[in-house]
Order: sequence, then structure tokens, then C-alpha cells
Amino acid sequence: MTTSRPDPEDLTARARIRDAALRLFGEHGFEAATTRRIADAAGVSPGLVRHHFGSKQALRQACDAHLIKLITRINEQVAADTTAGGVNYVGASLAALGPYQRYLARALTEGRAEPVFDAMVQMSEQWLAELDERRSDPPFADRKARATVGTAMALAVGILHEHVSRGLGVDVSSEGGADLLAVTLLDLYSHPWLSPEKAAAYRDALENTRRSTEEHADE
Repeated sequence: MTTSRPDPEDLTARARIRDAALRLFGEHGFEAATTRRIADAAGVSPGLVRHHFGSKQALRQACDAHLIKLITRINEQVAADTTAGGVNYVGASLAALGPYQRYLARALTEGRAEPVFDAMVQMSEQWLAELDERRSDPPFADRKARATVGTAMALAVGILHEHVSRGLGVDVSSEGGADLLAVTLLDLYSHPWLSPEKAAAYRDALENTRRSTEEHADE
């Protein structure tokens, strides 16, 4: 028994449905974006949505999988680039994910898009593993914790796109805005706000406060 190859038009329709879902989920939220509204926006019948995805939940999962592919591709390009600045990957990332920023912002703040967030955390852990090999001081927190918080901080620029653009005085999705954002991030990442000694002092103070609280709780 042979399996027929997918019709190219069906593949195109699948992509249209997915992109329409990404847009409507971002504009209206998962609950309000009905299958019928998604089908209308994609120019297909609700039956074709069910044919390709089965359910709205499965469609949302396909949206997340599409974004993971995009983010993974960008991450691999950065890792493989040895030119140290030959490409503005901040701008490239904004351009690639720009159409989906509203979806990401709404989904993440609603507690959805878990696979996207978790995939980004895993990528961050890989970068930290290389950086940790060159650290002269041991990390305060484990790698998973640092990757999780770092991912949240990185995503904040997209989620707070309008505020960041207003603060910088230029739309960060524009070429000039992407350049300014890249330079700003480079400065922040290359010059820590705390020296290792100062950070260690704050860590010890936090530990002393925690111990003192526990001792008083046991009295």
C-alpha cells in the first residue's frame, strides 16, 4: 500500500491557516479566536481547519512549533557565525519574529506558549554551558535558573516593544531601531553592573538574612 503525497495546495492552505491563527490568537486571545474566524481569515472552510489540525488546541501547538523552528534557525546561525558582528542578529531576529510578536506577547503573558519558552531556555543553557567553562568564579545559581531568568529578560523587549521603542526614541523593529538596540545590548552584556566582589557581598548578605529569618521562625 502506497501513501499519496500531500497536495501542494493543501500545504499552502495549512500554512495560511497557521499564520491566520497566529495573528488572531495574538489579536484576540486563544479563547476568543474561534475556528470559524481563523478559517475566514485564511480563506478556507472550517472543515479544512479540522482536516489539517483536528482541533484548535492542536492548531495552537502547530503555531508554537513553527515559532520554535524560526528561533532554532536563528540560534544555529548565531552559533555558526565566526565573523563576530558580520550580521546584526538582533535585527534579523526582530525581522523574523516581528509578525508574531503580538502572538508571543499575549500567549506568554497568558501562561501559554510553554514549548516556545522552554525551547529558548534550553538554547540559553547551551550558551551558558560554554560561558561557564571560561568563568573564573563559580555561578551563584544553577544553569537552568539562570537560563530561565535570562530568557524572560530577553523576551521582555518584544513583549514591551512599544515602551522600549518610546524609550529609545525609535521603533526597534526599524533598521535604525534594531541597530540602536543591538549596540545597547552589547554595552549591557559586556559591562556588568556589579563586580564579582560586590555581587558576592550581596549574595552573602542575602544568605545571612535568610538564616536569621529561619532562626527566628524556629524560636
